[in-house]
Amino acid sequence: VQLQAFGGGLVQAGDSLRLSCSASGRTLSGYTVSWFRRIPGKEREFVAATSGSTTTYYTDSVKGRFTIFRNNAENTVYLQMNNLEPEDTAVYSCAVVMLDLSAASPRTIFHNPSIYNYWGQGTLVTVSS
Repeated sequence: VQLQAFGGGLVQAGDSLRLSCSASGRTLSGYTVSWFRRIPGKEREFVAATSGSTTTYYTDSVKGRFTIFRNNAENTVYLQMNNLEPEDTAVYSCAVVMLDLSAASPRTIFHNPSIYNYWGQGTLVTVSS
Protein backbone atom coordinates (compact mmCIF):
# COMPACT_ATOMS: atom_id res chain seq x y z
CA VAL A 1 0.00 0.00 0.00
CA GLN A 2 1.26 3.42 -0.89
CA LEU A 3 -0.26 6.43 0.79
CA GLN A 4 -0.08 9.99 -0.42
CA ALA A 5 -1.11 12.84 1.83
CA PHE A 6 -1.72 16.30 0.48
CA GLY A 7 -3.77 19.42 1.03
CA GLY A 8 -1.65 21.33 3.51
CA GLY A 9 -0.96 25.00 3.22
CA LEU A 10 -0.70 28.34 4.93
CA VAL A 11 -3.93 29.69 6.38
CA GLN A 12 -5.08 32.13 9.01
CA ALA A 13 -6.61 31.29 12.35
CA GLY A 14 -10.27 30.44 11.90
CA ASP A 15 -9.82 29.18 8.36
CA SER A 16 -10.44 25.66 7.07
CA LEU A 17 -8.41 23.08 5.20
CA ARG A 18 -9.13 19.62 3.92
CA LEU A 19 -6.35 17.07 3.89
CA SER A 20 -6.49 14.00 1.68
CA CYS A 21 -4.89 10.60 2.15
CA SER A 22 -5.02 8.70 -1.10
CA ALA A 23 -4.09 5.03 -1.29
CA SER A 24 -2.91 2.80 -4.08
CA GLY A 25 -2.19 -0.90 -4.13
CA ARG A 26 -4.98 -1.98 -1.84
CA THR A 27 -8.39 -0.81 -0.79
CA LEU A 28 -8.71 1.11 2.47
CA SER A 29 -12.34 0.12 2.86
CA GLY A 30 -13.08 -1.18 6.34
CA TYR A 31 -9.55 -0.77 7.62
CA THR A 32 -8.24 1.72 10.12
CA VAL A 33 -6.86 4.96 8.78
CA SER A 34 -5.54 7.66 11.08
CA TRP A 35 -4.05 11.09 10.89
CA PHE A 36 -1.09 12.06 13.03
CA ARG A 37 0.77 15.32 13.29
CA ARG A 38 4.23 16.34 14.35
CA ILE A 39 5.27 19.72 15.60
CA PRO A 40 9.00 20.33 15.20
CA GLY A 41 10.82 19.31 18.37
CA LYS A 42 7.86 17.33 19.71
CA GLU A 43 6.67 13.77 19.46
CA ARG A 44 4.18 12.66 16.85
CA GLU A 45 0.63 13.18 18.06
CA PHE A 46 -2.52 11.25 17.16
CA VAL A 47 -5.25 13.41 15.63
CA ALA A 48 -8.12 11.30 14.31
CA ALA A 49 -9.02 7.80 13.15
CA THR A 50 -11.67 6.07 11.11
CA SER A 51 -12.22 2.33 11.27
CA GLY A 52 -14.73 -0.11 9.91
CA SER A 53 -17.62 1.54 8.13
CA THR A 54 -18.62 4.28 10.58
CA THR A 55 -16.32 4.44 13.60
CA THR A 56 -14.44 7.67 14.15
CA TYR A 57 -12.29 8.80 17.05
CA TYR A 58 -10.58 12.10 17.79
CA THR A 59 -8.06 13.51 20.16
CA ASP A 60 -9.68 15.95 22.54
CA SER A 61 -8.02 19.07 21.14
CA VAL A 62 -9.68 18.70 17.73
CA LYS A 63 -13.12 17.43 18.70
CA GLY A 64 -15.82 19.59 17.20
CA ARG A 65 -13.38 21.19 14.75
CA PHE A 66 -11.99 18.28 12.72
CA THR A 67 -13.89 15.57 10.89
CA ILE A 68 -12.40 12.43 9.43
CA PHE A 69 -14.30 10.66 6.68
CA ARG A 70 -13.62 8.35 3.82
CA ASN A 71 -14.66 7.96 0.22
CA ASN A 72 -14.28 4.30 -0.61
CA ALA A 73 -14.90 4.84 -4.30
CA GLU A 74 -11.89 7.15 -4.38
CA ASN A 75 -9.92 5.02 -1.90
CA THR A 76 -9.24 8.20 0.00
CA VAL A 77 -9.60 9.33 3.59
CA TYR A 78 -10.09 13.01 4.30
CA LEU A 79 -9.48 15.21 7.30
CA GLN A 80 -11.68 18.29 7.26
CA MET A 81 -10.17 20.88 9.57
CA ASN A 82 -12.32 23.85 10.54
CA ASN A 83 -11.68 26.77 12.83
CA LEU A 84 -7.96 26.16 12.68
CA GLU A 85 -5.77 27.47 15.47
CA PRO A 86 -2.07 28.34 15.46
CA GLU A 87 -1.56 25.33 17.74
CA ASP A 88 -2.64 23.11 14.84
CA THR A 89 0.49 24.04 12.91
CA ALA A 90 2.33 20.79 12.18
CA VAL A 91 3.25 18.25 9.56
CA TYR A 92 0.27 15.95 9.13
CA SER A 93 0.68 12.32 8.04
CA CYS A 94 -1.78 9.53 7.43
CA ALA A 95 -1.28 5.93 8.41
CA VAL A 96 -3.08 2.64 7.85
CA VAL A 97 -3.36 -0.54 9.86
CA MET A 98 -4.95 -3.35 7.87
CA LEU A 99 -7.39 -4.19 10.64
CA ASP A 100 -10.90 -3.18 11.53
CA LEU A 101 -10.46 -1.76 15.03
CA SER A 102 -13.94 -0.34 15.33
CA ALA A 103 -14.63 -2.56 18.34
CA ALA A 104 -11.22 -2.10 19.93
CA SER A 105 -10.99 -0.99 23.55
CA PRO A 106 -9.58 1.18 24.88
CA ARG A 107 -9.74 3.65 22.03
CA THR A 108 -6.26 4.86 22.87
CA ILE A 109 -4.94 1.98 20.80
CA PHE A 110 -5.33 4.35 17.86
CA HIS A 111 -2.71 6.61 19.42
CA ASN A 112 0.03 4.01 19.15
CA PRO A 113 2.11 4.59 15.99
CA SER A 114 3.59 1.10 16.17
CA ILE A 115 0.34 -0.60 15.21
CA TYR A 116 0.23 1.02 11.78
CA ASN A 117 1.52 -0.87 8.76
CA TYR A 118 1.86 1.95 6.27
CA TRP A 119 2.56 5.65 6.44
CA GLY A 120 2.23 8.44 3.95
CA GLN A 121 4.58 11.37 3.64
CA GLY A 122 3.66 14.46 5.58
CA THR A 123 1.90 17.58 4.42
CA LEU A 124 2.61 20.85 6.20
CA VAL A 125 -0.19 22.87 7.73
CA THR A 126 0.72 26.35 8.95
CA VAL A 127 -1.84 28.44 10.77
CA SER A 128 -0.98 32.08 11.36
CA SER A 129 -2.52 34.11 14.14
